[in-house]
Amino acid sequence: MKQKNIIKLLKDIDKPLLIVSIAFFVFGLLNIVTASSRAAVVNYDVSIYYYFYKQLVFIIAGLIGSIVILKTDTKYYKIFIYMLFVIAVLLNLWALTSREIGGSTNWIDLKIIKIQPSELSKPIIIIFLALLFEKYYKKLRTVNINHYDIIGRILIIALIIPAIIVLQKDLGTLLITLFIIAMMFLASPILKTDKFKTIILMIGLLIAGLLVIYMVRGYILNDARKSRFTSFLDPCGNYENGGYQVCNSYIAINDGGIFGLGIGKSKQKYSYIPEPHTDSAFAIIAEEYGIYRTVFIFIGYIIILQRILSISSKASTLRGRYICLGVSSYIFAHIFINLGGMFGLIPLTGVPLPFLSYGGSFTLSLIASLTLVQRVNIETKNQKIKIKN
Repeated sequence: MKQKNIIKLLKDIDKPLLIVSIAFFVFGLLNIVTASSRAAVVNYDVSIYYYFYKQLVFIIAGLIGSIVILKTDTKYYKIFIYMLFVIAVLLNLWALTSREIGGSTNWIDLKIIKIQPSELSKPIIIIFLALLFEKYYKKLRTVNINHYDIIGRILIIALIIPAIIVLQKDLGTLLITLFIIAMMFLASPILKTDKFKTIILMIGLLIAGLLVIYMVRGYILNDARKSRFTSFLDPCGNYENGGYQVCNSYIAINDGGIFGLGIGKSKQKYSYIPEPHTDSAFAIIAEEYGIYRTVFIFIGYIIILQRILSISSKASTLRGRYICLGVSSYIFAHIFINLGGMFGLIPLTGVPLPFLSYGGSFTLSLIASLTLVQRVNIETKNQKIKIKN
């Protein structure tokens, strides 16, 4: 890439979003070292930097891929989005044939690395829906015509991968994917009356789906998952019945107090919290850094979400607007479900916390999503025609 092009890209990207994202990734890497040290040495007999280096490799791979995204105009996405979507569907189906990990069959083990197709599918779903809403914008906004064939087509496409995730028995990823679709649907150009009727239909289908899940509850809601639903309001009172992870997270946060125990001095990472560098990353951070320092994490998340929504509101294309809305929903859902489960507000479902949790597929997906937002910002700054509300 020519030096002039690099300078131009750096000039047009959103600086606050970039700076806060980099700061988060750096801090996340450092936290993974301390949070995973015990698990790496005792459980897997590897170096304490094992997970640090693995996460760094995924970040570097994500950054290399982000260059391609930054250089590719979103108007060309319609050329290859169908191919990417089909690949995502096939990979998710392939994952169904893999061995069960943590109660779910959502991983593909390629020996060198393991990938989670359902996680990598999220940016693809966001792009696909954004392009469909842009393509059918005028028809969907035209009154006195039947829109249900278009709406049905959009919903069928949107729900193909979530349907496969149901079979994978990955409840956390399913909830986040459905949340992204729901938020993009509510923000879509579909008329309010059509939205209302569609929502009523979807509620009916959801009830039917819940009944099916209840009837086959041993398949999706196994004993371990059911215990999380019954124990989240009083995890310490149900310590032996699914509440141990949240209860130990409470203990970690309480032990950290206001000022923290100090970097690397967490006690709960020593066999008390399972895989502390993944789902429970925040608890270890709170224990070591203290409550007052964790405030900066929430401030960082607010800045990121605010910048993405700001870029969405100023986007020069409809697809750009919906891409940003999808990405903001994606990041918010991960934050809410992870921390909500950690604080006992909702049942713990085991999803990574953006920037701070270890996870290769999630890291690639997150970097791609943030880069999509930056690409939208670049196009907005270079196009004089703005969309009309």
